[in-house]
Amino acid sequence: MTDAPPAGGAGRAPRNVAVFASGAGSNLGAMLTYFATQPAPAARIVLVVSNRAGAGALARATAAGVPAATVADPDDGAALDALLAAHGVDLVVLAGYLKLVPASVVTRYHGAIVNIHPALLPRHGGPGMYGRRVHEAALRAGDTQSGATVHFVDAAYDRGAPIARATVAVAPTDTPESLAARVLVAEHFLLPRVVDAIARGAVRLERGSLRCTPAAASLLADPPAGVRVGLDGG
Repeated sequence: MTDAPPAGGAGRAPRNVAVFASGAGSNLGAMLTYFATQPAPAARIVLVVSNRAGAGALARATAAGVPAATVADPDDGAALDALLAAHGVDLVVLAGYLKLVPASVVTRYHGAIVNIHPALLPRHGGPGMYGRRVHEAALRAGDTQSGATVHFVDAAYDRGAPIARATVAVAPTDTPESLAARVLVAEHFLLPRVVDAIARGAVRLERGSLRCTPAAASLLADPPAGVRVGLDGG
């Protein structure tokens, strides 16, 4: 696969997106809502994948009429490749997926597989850093700001090239729960719009470097109150 997928948007077929999630799937819900309200969506979710049969994300997918699948072995790259190919997937989005994606999938979707992490990478990333653990680490470190990062995926946890960040302030009175709630608002704004930008060709990975057009910044305009958003490339 090339470094970036063909652009979607007006006059082009929407790009087919697979969402991987291990939990409740609130970011999946944000993406479903976002693309359902676009007059000419550049992307559509065609598959939801989980490593957990009881994941709420699967129920969300079923309720939305989106095919859902549980993978028997998350390390089986051949099975995942076949599943994604069967659904004509162009882009892969990891939205609270707690397993390392097999190398064959990462290679096949190079430049077209992204992850959202609930911190400002490279802070508080890596193996075992997810959910409450991330917010506890941010508070323990005395961080004055936190947020969410969407980045391209490579062979290691949370290491690929960052695309965009949504930043929120950390209050002296914050608990992991209160910080998580504020970061989640930032995630729900950031992830659908970054996926939209990639589908439109406004964000690309070229020779390992991020390239963004002015359209990407336009898609990220007007974030919720208390959230600041910025792209990592220009």
